[in-house]
Amino acid sequence: MAGDWESVFSGWARPPGQAETDRIENAIRAIRKALDADSALRPLTKVFVQGSYRNRVNVRRDSDVDIGVLYTGNSFGTYYPPGTTGDTFGNVAVDYGQADFKNDVEHALVAAFGRQAVTRGNNAFHIHENSYRIDADVVPLFTYRQYVADSNYICGVQLYPDRGSRIINWPERLYDDRHWPNQHYENAIAKNSATNRAYKGAVRILKTLRN
Repeated sequence: MAGDWESVFSGWARPPGQAETDRIENAIRAIRKALDADSALRPLTKVFVQGSYRNRVNVRRDSDVDIGVLYTGNSFGTYYPPGTTGDTFGNVAVDYGQADFKNDVEHALVAAFGRQAVTRGNNAFHIHENSYRIDADVVPLFTYRQYVADSNYICGVQLYPDRGSRIINWPERLYDDRHWPNQHYENAIAKNSATNRAYKGAVRILKTLRN
């Protein structure tokens, strides 16, 4: 029995095969193409992959890929130190908010995939799978700047759900060295190196057991 389990776990530790990987990549390309087709969104968005596929710990039968769509225009979320305002840092209010951006992303996705293939959730849009691509969750995000007293800032992203208060995260380096790295991704690389590349395989085994 021990030998049988060793063989089973060895299989579970491996990443998905090429056919499923191709369907994941097809979903990513299709979403990038949908947003690029919108002339207003194309110059103002950064598309990046996040979650288990980005960290290379996805497993067979994990049914979706997570994709962030970041607005890079002149509207962004902020935190100002006590006693300061946007004027302190030279920021001017812009009449375009995250709800507007989410509506524009929805319009682009529906134009590309059709209304029946796109479901609007509280946080993200769900793009339904077909024979060519897997399911995908598309999350519209705004840049978030956390200012400090010397006028510098660290940069993350913020999400405003349709219902509820904003969520702030730090997914990856967005523009320059002032911005925080992708902590999940870099921590996973460090753990994998420290365990002689066993960490990600162990994560896949546990995820397969959960499924």
